[in-house]
Amino acid sequence: MSHPGFFQVFRRLTILSLLCCAFFPGKRVIAQTPAPAPSAQDTQAQPDATGKPAQPPPSTDNQEVSSRDTPTTFKVRVNLVLVRVVVRDASGKVVSGLKKEDFQLFDNRKPQTISSFSLETPETRTASAVTSPGAAGYSSSADPIAGKAIVLPQRFVSMVFDDVHLSMEDSTFVRDSATRFFGSLAPSDRVSMNTTSGQFAQEFTDDHEALKKALFGIIPRPLGANGFHDCPDVGYYQADLIVNKSDGQALAVATEDAVQCAFGGDERMAAQAQNLARAAAFRAVSAGDASSQYAYRHLEDIVRRLASMPGQRVLVFVSPGFLQTTIQSEASELVDRATRSNIVINTIDARGLYVPDVMGDISSPAHDAFRTAGYKASYRVAAQSAQDDVMAQLADGTGGTFFHNRNDVDEAMREAGAAPALSYLLGFSPQNLKIDGRYHALKVSLTNKEKFKIQARHGYFAPRSIADPAEATKEEIREALFSQEEIRDLPVELQTQFFKKDEAEARLAVLTHLDVKGIRFKKAEGRNNDKLTIVTGIFDENGNYITGGEKIIEMKLRDTTYDRLSRSGFTVKSSFDIKPGTYLVRLVVRDNEGAQMAARNGAVVIPY
Repeated sequence: MSHPGFFQVFRRLTILSLLCCAFFPGKRVIAQTPAPAPSAQDTQAQPDATGKPAQPPPSTDNQEVSSRDTPTTFKVRVNLVLVRVVVRDASGKVVSGLKKEDFQLFDNRKPQTISSFSLETPETRTASAVTSPGAAGYSSSADPIAGKAIVLPQRFVSMVFDDVHLSMEDSTFVRDSATRFFGSLAPSDRVSMNTTSGQFAQEFTDDHEALKKALFGIIPRPLGANGFHDCPDVGYYQADLIVNKSDGQALAVATEDAVQCAFGGDERMAAQAQNLARAAAFRAVSAGDASSQYAYRHLEDIVRRLASMPGQRVLVFVSPGFLQTTIQSEASELVDRATRSNIVINTIDARGLYVPDVMGDISSPAHDAFRTAGYKASYRVAAQSAQDDVMAQLADGTGGTFFHNRNDVDEAMREAGAAPALSYLLGFSPQNLKIDGRYHALKVSLTNKEKFKIQARHGYFAPRSIADPAEATKEEIREALFSQEEIRDLPVELQTQFFKKDEAEARLAVLTHLDVKGIRFKKAEGRNNDKLTIVTGIFDENGNYITGGEKIIEMKLRDTTYDRLSRSGFTVKSSFDIKPGTYLVRLVVRDNEGAQMAARNGAVVIPY
C-alpha cells in the first residue's frame, strides 16, 4: 500500500501548524518537555483559538501519568530480508502492473512466503516540492509571514567518489563529467559530495557553483605508497589467490619473480625465493584488505547520513571498483540498510570504456620477468574484471543501475541521479533461519514464466546474534522518524506553535494530541496501563536534521481518569529553541502494549 510522500503532506497541511493557538480547544495538556531556560510560553496555559484559557494539566500526584525525556540513540538490526526488484522487457523498458502473486522468491533454493509487497516509483517516495505559507504564525511580534512560495527538497542525491582507488587520470575524467551533471538538476534537488577517504565532504545544497568548486577537492588519496614495487611484485588479486585460496600456480609465479628480482635468476635459491613470495603476498593482502575496508567504512557512514534525509534518496557511487575479498558480509549489510532506508545506489565505473591494462597501470608499469609475464597479465585482467563485482552487487541489490564500459559518463551521471521508474519491494522472513552468519543465495522469478530480465540482490548473510527486542524497537522508531511515510495505527494529531524571543531566537512547540480510545491499555491492579514513546525531529528546508527529542509517557490511569480522557484526549507538548526559518517537523508515536505506531508530518515558517 502506498503512502503520501513527506512533502505532499506539507501541501495538505498548508501551514496549519502556524495557526495562532497554544493548545487544541477542549483538550488537556498532560506533559510538557522541559527545555533550557523555559519561558512563560512553556509553563503557563495559553488561550486557544476561541480566546478561552486552555485547561490546566490534570494532577499527577497519584502517579497516574508520568513523563521523562530520554536520549534518542538507535542501532541498526536486520529483522526482515527486503529484496528490491526491477523487471524489464526485451527492449529494456520497465514492466509495470505486477502483483505479489506474480513473484516467486527462493532462499538457498527453498521457496519463501512473500510477507510484504509494495510498488515504488519516484512519485510514491516524493511529492510536490513547493508549498506556500498562508496565515501568520503565533509570534510575540505578530509579524506576518511573507507570501512567497517555499521551495522544499524532493530529491537527495549523494555523490560519492572513491578517491582511495581512483587514479589521477580517472579523477580528472569524472570531475569533468560531473560538472555537466549539475546542469540537469531541478531547483528542488539537493546534492552532497563525499569521498571514501573521508577527507572531503560537501553537505547537501542546491548551490551549483558551490558544487562545481567542490569538485576540485576530488583527487586520488591512496592509503599506501603509489608506484612502489615490492620484490617480488605481487598484486592484490594474485596475493589473495596465494593467501586465501592456496593457489599453487600463483605462488609459483611469485616465487619465480623473487628468483629473478632478488637472486639474479639463481634457481638454487628457490626455497628462499618462495619465502619472499609468501611474505610479499601477505603484505599485499594486508594492504589491499585495509584499502577496501577503509573505503567501505566511509561508504557505510555516507549511507547512514543519506538515510536521515526525507524524501527520495539516491546514492551515486563513482569508482574504478575494488576487490571485496573480506567484505562480502559488510556488502550484504549495506544493501540491507540502503533497502530499508529507500536508498537506490547507482554505480558508475570511473574507468569508462577501458581496455584491460595487461602491462599494468601506465603511471606504475609492471616489471615482470620474461617467464611470468603472461601469467601476471592474466591476473591483472582478472583483477580488473573482479573489481566490478562490488559495483554490480550494490546496484542490483538496491534496484539501481551499474553504468560501465561506456565513455559518456556525464550522461550516466544524469541517469544515475534518479531512482528507477518503477520497482517492487518484496519482504520475507526466512524459514528456520540459523543464527550462524552464513551466506544465503537468493533468486527471484516470475510465475508466468515471461522472459523478462529481473534485477535483484543475489543474496544476504544471516545474522550472527539474535536481535535484542529493545534495540529492535528503537530501530523501528528510528526508521519511522527518518521515513517519508505517514503511519495511522494510532489516532494522533500534530500541531505547532512558535514564539519569537527576539530577531535571532524563537521557541517552537510541537503539540501531540492523542485519542485515548484508540490506545490499547493493559488492565492490572485496577489501573489502565500503557507506555508511549514520542519522538520529534526538526529538519531544515534542505532536509538536514537540526534537533529533536524523545519523551516516555507512563500511564497508570484509574477508570474515572480513563473515562474523562476518553472524551477529551490529551496533548503532549515538546519545545525547542531554534532560529527563524523554514522547518519540517516529523512526529512518531509508539505504544508499548499494542506495539502500534503513528507518524505525522508538519511544516512551520518562523519569519525573520
